[in-house]
Amino acid sequence: MAGVADAPYRAINKRFGSGISYSEMVSAKGLFYGKGRNKSHQLLRLAPEEKGSAMIQLFGSEPELMASQALVVAGLLGDDILGIDVNMGCPVPKVVNKGDGSALMKSPELAWRIIAAIRETLDREGFAHLAVTAKHRKGWSPDTVNAVEFAKGLEAAGASAVTVHGRTTDQFYSGKSDRSIIKAVKEALDIPVIASGDAFSARDCFDIMDETGTDAVMVARGSYGNPWIFEAAAAVRAGQTPPPEATLEERLTMLREHALESIEWFGDPHLARMRKHASWYVAGQPAAAVFRRRLTNTCTMEELDALCEEYLERHG
Repeated sequence: MAGVADAPYRAINKRFGSGISYSEMVSAKGLFYGKGRNKSHQLLRLAPEEKGSAMIQLFGSEPELMASQALVVAGLLGDDILGIDVNMGCPVPKVVNKGDGSALMKSPELAWRIIAAIRETLDREGFAHLAVTAKHRKGWSPDTVNAVEFAKGLEAAGASAVTVHGRTTDQFYSGKSDRSIIKAVKEALDIPVIASGDAFSARDCFDIMDETGTDAVMVARGSYGNPWIFEAAAAVRAGQTPPPEATLEERLTMLREHALESIEWFGDPHLARMRKHASWYVAGQPAAAVFRRRLTNTCTMEELDALCEEYLERHG
């Protein structure tokens, strides 16, 4: 979700009914060496809609540094956050090659020390109310599936909850998420377990929970250009019929709203950061490929408005 789950994106999802929101991955080293002036610190900014229901997602592999920067985050954000989530599941090479993200699954004891260090530091410094959670995968590879043992160690180290993605690191996002391993983790732990992987619709979310017994489901790629997934999930949970799928006009309206919020938030009128979101909003719609090609040369809000109006007139 790096480069995707920024504050405007999270705010829109909250308005559609998402529960806990997670920041983009924030580097503990970036926080430490940036001293308040770099991109890592900017990633700590929260939208008003998510204050009080947000987790800050840290990554790193040095227990003392992770603990010290978790304390910095706690001091800066206080009750605006629910706690600190440690990313132990990112499979991207530039992360794992430094020993961070899902590389920690190859070093369970180190992962457990990170959680223990953060928990002990927050407790000692008056932030015992903040949760310390972790997100991890099925294992590093098919030959080293260790999710259950890994999660049990996290619980023993003081984790408040864990999120399990049912793929190994070498799978990235290919194939299917293994719900059986998520179920095994849930059955082995006393703390809450959140399922991750293949939640692309409201029905998926509840099927995953029914099959795994987990306490919640993390929605990631399923929300790309689709904040309506949270609205539909709320309806299913309430025993109601989910609303119909968003129309093309509704999608384009939300795309424009998202773009305007992005411009306001980042203070940058250039729409480069919105192109991927714009593509997702029209995924599966008529002539979506043509729309995506046109986006390449769309740089301003005026150009985006014109493109959307033309597209709606032709295909709405």
